[in-house]
Amino acid sequence: MYAEHASASIVSPPARKTLTAWGRSSVSTSNYHTPASVAELHNSFRAARRGTDSTQARGLIARGYARSYGDQCLNDAGDVMDTTQLRGIRHFDVATGLLECEAGVSFAEVTALCLPAGWLPAVCPGTSFVSMGGAIANDVHGKNQRHAGTFSDHVVWFDVLLPSGAWMRVSRESQAEIFRATVSGIGLTGVIVALQMQLRRVQSNAVTMTESRIPNLQAFLETLPDASARHQYAVGWIDALTSGPHMGRGIMEVAEHAESGIAATRRREFTWPFDCPAWMLNRASVGAFNAAYYHRVSRNGRSRAIHAAQFLYPLDAIHHWNRLYGKRGVYQFQCALPFAESQKGLASIVKHVVASRSASFLAVIKYMGKQGAGLLSFARPGFSLALDFPRRPDTLALVHRLHDIVMEHGGAVYLAKDACLTAPQFQAMYPAASAFRTIIDRLDPARAMQSDMARRLGLR
Repeated sequence: MYAEHASASIVSPPARKTLTAWGRSSVSTSNYHTPASVAELHNSFRAARRGTDSTQARGLIARGYARSYGDQCLNDAGDVMDTTQLRGIRHFDVATGLLECEAGVSFAEVTALCLPAGWLPAVCPGTSFVSMGGAIANDVHGKNQRHAGTFSDHVVWFDVLLPSGAWMRVSRESQAEIFRATVSGIGLTGVIVALQMQLRRVQSNAVTMTESRIPNLQAFLETLPDASARHQYAVGWIDALTSGPHMGRGIMEVAEHAESGIAATRRREFTWPFDCPAWMLNRASVGAFNAAYYHRVSRNGRSRAIHAAQFLYPLDAIHHWNRLYGKRGVYQFQCALPFAESQKGLASIVKHVVASRSASFLAVIKYMGKQGAGLLSFARPGFSLALDFPRRPDTLALVHRLHDIVMEHGGAVYLAKDACLTAPQFQAMYPAASAFRTIIDRLDPARAMQSDMARRLGLR
């Protein structure tokens, strides 16, 4: 298959481009390819592999919409393959919910196409500006992880352009080892080109969401398990600056797909216009925001019907919201701890964050019930906590201390959000990394697939 794409053609030379990702904390300069079709992708891939010795030594990596936070989609002094023009919807079966599309299609496009017909991706990340290829490469999860697992649980097959230049259709049954390595494999087994996935049937375009105040972290750990069992979606927002008996207070959101829809009016969207100066995000300003956000929900809670996209992708209403953190960017820390260690581990993490006086107004806690299928899948039974930190001179030391706490309690850090892990920390958190490295070394002895993250973590 795909033999028609192997024909020789003229390939435009790549641009030389300085790149970053959503966190803007990592920067690199690369040869930047923008293939507009599968055929161009194949030819650009071959051209990149035939590059000079110095370029080839740095390899190449695929890049989608760059919503990962660190250096996963960066490849300094090497090649980067932008896949966002591969946006063909090849087939959508309205009766069965099977969707076949190219890897550059985003969750926003799938939602816009399929929700009016009564279907949604079974697993949606926190933003719709993620490509299908990126969803596989990170085995993303959503607010329904306990019930739906991870994205790969709903992938029937995917096509990948291997480091050798050969094409392969991969499924759990036909190529189980490559499936487990590519799912969550941060792009190191090749370039994902297309996929088929099973969507989830929904009754309408709306969800019924209930919000309630949670007084502290301990209460979250006690209430989230039952809430996530009884509801399709469950997630908590935490005030990461409050200490004492109210440490970790927040708002819990639970939701179900509504039986009847609502008017599909376009929600207000806003583009953040500038990079905030460093002094704007401080303990006082973020503390004031957190207090207002907590108290906007009454003691008795509230329920309302909202559009499914508004619930699934709440921050998409503010374009370029990462500018809030200023030109230096942001480190995001997201960990998962096993249930037995969550109470001590998460309390220790929150105490360190409170003591550091670091501002983090985006703090999210989730219950996770299923292990991801990939060798490097982040999802695992336990509690997940995500925190954002403006990048300042002392922030890296704080994040590394949080990493130590995660290791002490047998947890792991999400690679899609990471910019700071060291190779020894990564190996301790992901014991399957050795098996993963063996597979990619066999698939790619010339090390054609590389990235800044892969080198930082000791995978290449």
